[in-house]
Amino acid sequence: MKLIDTHTHLYSDAFAEDRQDVVNRAIESGVDKFYIPAIDSETTQAMYDLEKAFPGRMYLMMGLHPTSVKENYEEELKHVEEELAKRKFYAIGEIGIDLYWEQSTLAIQQDAFRRQIKLAKKYNLPIVIHCRNAFDEVFAILEEEKGEGLFGIFHCFTGNLEQAKKAISYNMKLGIGGVVTFKNGKIDQFLHEIALEHIVLETDAPYLAPTPFRGKRNESAYVVNVAEKMAEVYQISEEELAQVTTQNALKIFNLK
Repeated sequence: MKLIDTHTHLYSDAFAEDRQDVVNRAIESGVDKFYIPAIDSETTQAMYDLEKAFPGRMYLMMGLHPTSVKENYEEELKHVEEELAKRKFYAIGEIGIDLYWEQSTLAIQQDAFRRQIKLAKKYNLPIVIHCRNAFDEVFAILEEEKGEGLFGIFHCFTGNLEQAKKAISYNMKLGIGGVVTFKNGKIDQFLHEIALEHIVLETDAPYLAPTPFRGKRNESAYVVNVAEKMAEVYQISEEELAQVTTQNALKIFNLK
């Protein structure tokens, strides 16, 4: 059974002591590819080191995370543009709007989000959206930017059925992780109403570990637990679930 973790922060300090073991465990569990979101310029070198340490396994994104959009965001966006001009990336992410941690920066978060969507269109890359307490704000910008050049993943989707359908209408797949296994996560109650072609799997490691590891450090091997729960939600075999979601991910990231 081959799986893809479409969103994992394996360069995080949370894995400093046992990164090799974490990656090996994931590979042994059937995780074939790892997609690595950027945060800001301070994580760039760590991402490159990770890619070098695990050749052919790590697929990097470039972008400025909304919680890193601060006074120096122009400088940070310049860094994003410079890196994109230098080498290949597989997505622009994670980008978006976060009003959970910081509401005073909304205007510059919106500006950074718009500008990075334009970069994604320029390079014909998917976007990977971070949205926290900000569905309306994110959808307003997707409405402005919608069209053939706009596509990607709504990472860590935690909205309702209506919001899921709206995200899909903007050519987004839903990134489903550990939240689907939570008793109070709620998304497991309606996901079966969404065609499986719109779903990809992720962990967001080291955050949001699925049940039975909730509250502990998440790791990419646990995408298997997400797949198990999703197979139950869709009432299909884990093999079929893995096959379809893996194909969805490959298509989004333009990999054969």
